[in-house]
Amino acid sequence: MAGSIDTDDFHAQGFCILAPLISSTLCDRLCERLGLLDARRPGSRRLLGLEPVAHAAAAIGSHPSVRPLLAERAKAVQCTLFIKDVTTNWSVTPHQDLSIPVRKRLDVPGWSGWSVKEGVLFVQPPVAVLEQLVAVRLQLDHDSEATGPLEVVAGTHRLGRLPSGDVSRWASQGTVRCVVPRGGALAMRPLIVHTSGKSTGGVRRVLHFLFGPPLPAGLCWAD
Repeated sequence: MAGSIDTDDFHAQGFCILAPLISSTLCDRLCERLGLLDARRPGSRRLLGLEPVAHAAAAIGSHPSVRPLLAERAKAVQCTLFIKDVTTNWSVTPHQDLSIPVRKRLDVPGWSGWSVKEGVLFVQPPVAVLEQLVAVRLQLDHDSEATGPLEVVAGTHRLGRLPSGDVSRWASQGTVRCVVPRGGALAMRPLIVHTSGKSTGGVRRVLHFLFGPPLPAGLCWAD
C-alpha cells in the first residue's frame, strides 16, 4: 500500500507503492514539456538527457520516500517512457529486468548478453550488480485496474537470475497488481518477476527511472 516506507519490507518484498511524489499540476506540466499529450507517441529508453526528465530524476532520487531505498552513491542512470492505452496496447509476459545501459563494451567475466537498443549499448551484469539497482516508476495518469498496471511476484528478487521456465512457474503462483496513484510511483527491484496485461480503458503513461551506484570493473553507465 502507498504511505510511509518500511525499508525492511521493501528489501523483503522487492517492491512498494509510494504516495504521490509530485502533484497533479506537475504531472500535467511534465507531460506537456515532454510532448506526451498525444498518447500515440511511442516509448523511449533515452529520456534522461532531457532537462525536465533530469530535473524530475534529481527530485525523485532525493525524495525522503525514495532515498532510503537506494544504494549508497546511487543516482539516476536511465529513464524509459512507457505509454499504454487501447490504441497503443500490449501485454508483457513475466520476466526479470536483466540488462543495463553502459557507455562502452569491455570484456569482463560475468558480463554477457551484449546488445544495442536505440543506439545505446546494453549488457547483463552479474546478479551482485543487479541486486543494487532500484527502479522507480513515476505514474503520470490516474491509474486503474483498466489500464493494464504492472503486476509483481513478491520476494522473487531474492532468487537471483531465474531460468525462463522458473519465471513462468513463479508468476503462475500469483501476482500483486500495483495500482499507483497519479504522481506516485512503484519502487521495485529489477530482479523481481513482473508482468502486465493489456489496457481495457484509459491511458497509462509511466516514466521508469533506474537508479544505481557506480559500476565496477572499469565500466560506466551510458548516461
